[in-house]
Amino acid sequence: MSHSPYLHDIPLPEAQARLQNALQAAGRYDVLGIETIPCDEKALGRVLAAPVWAKISSPHYHAAAMDGFALCARDTIGAQLARPLTLSLSAEAAGRAAYVDTGDALPTWADAVIPIENVEALTGDGALAEDPRRPAAIRIRAAVTPWSHVRLLGEDMVATQLVLPAGQRLRAVDLGAAAACGNSELQAARRPRVAVMPTGSELTPVGQNVQAGQIIETNSITLAAQVNAWGGAAQRFPIIPDHFETICQQVQRAADDFDLILLNAGSSAGSEDFSARVVETLGELLVHGVAVRPGHPVILGMIHASAGRRTPIIGVPGYPVSAALTAEIFVQPLLGRWLGETPPEAPTVNAILTRKITSPAGDDDYQRMAVARVGERLLAAPLNRGAGVITSLLRADGIAVLPRGVQGLAAGAEIKVRLYRSAAELERTILAIGSHDIALDVMAQFLARRGRRLASANVGSQGGLVALRRGEAHLAGCHLLDAASGEYNLAAVREYLGGMAVRVVALVGRTQGLLTQPGNLKQIHSLADLQRAGVSFVNRQRGAGTRVLLDYQLNQQGIAAEAVRGYEQEEYTHLAVAAAVASGRADCGLGIAAAAQALGLDFVPLFQERYDLIIPSQHAGDPLLGPLFETLAEPAYQQAVGALPGYEVSWMGKLIAEIE
Repeated sequence: MSHSPYLHDIPLPEAQARLQNALQAAGRYDVLGIETIPCDEKALGRVLAAPVWAKISSPHYHAAAMDGFALCARDTIGAQLARPLTLSLSAEAAGRAAYVDTGDALPTWADAVIPIENVEALTGDGALAEDPRRPAAIRIRAAVTPWSHVRLLGEDMVATQLVLPAGQRLRAVDLGAAAACGNSELQAARRPRVAVMPTGSELTPVGQNVQAGQIIETNSITLAAQVNAWGGAAQRFPIIPDHFETICQQVQRAADDFDLILLNAGSSAGSEDFSARVVETLGELLVHGVAVRPGHPVILGMIHASAGRRTPIIGVPGYPVSAALTAEIFVQPLLGRWLGETPPEAPTVNAILTRKITSPAGDDDYQRMAVARVGERLLAAPLNRGAGVITSLLRADGIAVLPRGVQGLAAGAEIKVRLYRSAAELERTILAIGSHDIALDVMAQFLARRGRRLASANVGSQGGLVALRRGEAHLAGCHLLDAASGEYNLAAVREYLGGMAVRVVALVGRTQGLLTQPGNLKQIHSLADLQRAGVSFVNRQRGAGTRVLLDYQLNQQGIAAEAVRGYEQEEYTHLAVAAAVASGRADCGLGIAAAAQALGLDFVPLFQERYDLIIPSQHAGDPLLGPLFETLAEPAYQQAVGALPGYEVSWMGKLIAEIE
């Protein structure tokens, strides 16, 4: 089969329909098989292929619900506090009262149980018995009603009753209920066998040293974990080099042994067409390109296997975010179908966008969002949308889908977000928007122990103040130097937040300096060296405190920005600057010592600065932020931050100013 233009960039519903039609034609769109499994803890998470009926009632006899004495309720009529009744437990008086433990079968002549603490145990001569469980008689001072403190036969489940429906994913309580009504075996859908096959000569296994141009292969771990979590049985294959015949051989073998193949292409040039050619050679290529982002170069097909069988194959893009989202879109629903289970719908919320987002007009655009409640509003902050930025999935609280034809939404617009986290987690989330600092990353760990989650969006100090002004964050990290006064943050707070009551709380003192490549072979020791020929620089984005500091110092030293090669090359965090230097994209950049240490760079200290937390007063008194102030005062947190190179914590938690 040759490449056909109509197979490229088709809408998502059409791609899903093509796969469904092919599976139906192959007789592979329903439960793949049924297995008989023991009703024990190993069945947890399996999906029932047949309903579970009660074989016996539970309980299957009238059972005592308390330790006490079985009796006939009619024998207690007239018992009063001042006129008690005495019932004998002697053999001659059989049928009047008998001791029972919780769970014992009720004697056939009894219809109630009176708790042991509600009687007076007597000896034969009427004295109080030493062993209240073996008295000769009991004295009662209140009548009991029929069937009190008795678990009636079938109270929980009655024989022949439906206990669990087909399609139920088994929970711990389900297994207990099924066993309690006499089931020792269950009928479960066979777990779909899924081959996860990473390809790419540039890939290297986890745990091996990597060189430039090599990529650690992690997608198969993510994909296999997703498959297992959704009820499948994944098997990860060793990395297959970019060799056409080898890939064909491996895919053909997998088609005979597995129910689904996930062929994960590497990122080398032409790998997508390479995978498509494998599918065309071994079977039928259904789809080559789906109009979704991220995840555009998806391949769907059917491989001809032995005995006339046809095995579906999904060519998964190589970028981590694209791979994970492709699995959510195509693999999860298919596994649910094969298991006879409708995948549970993730909860959704309507939230307010914190900034404008754009989207390609012809694609369904899956945008990752951080979500938190600030005041009365639930806010959605768009995260980095790069298909290779797997940390955006780590930080994402949910996904918002902009459908085809929608080219974007303005800040303040309402958007529906499909949540990855529970609504309760969102209510415990503190949202920080502003300058990036490693001390905030450390703080997140300490806050987690106190039942709070810290979500951060790195937009620079000025961006953080703007977010506070719009009511879009609980706090902002800030280190903006005022050129006139030489003071940090206070002038900027008054400029951007005039009229808003805020607290300025010190977090850390930091040393800013030049991050250089190991050995500092170009001998860069000051900002003046940035003017030298052959020295390249990487800057922070406009509005970042580090950028403001740089501009201030360049002006003080009479250095023109145009004289700095790379002044317009921007990154959004200290670690991103360090990564740019470590990769050789620049010889140096301005940042903090901890970022240099993290990536093994040299560091030339130049300036001291103060990094503060700007907190609107309306949030400062909120119980949500209480654990944050406790963390600032915690010696263990101060020690952890103080151990970072270039950090000084003596002012941590100090109220610098309260501005009305």
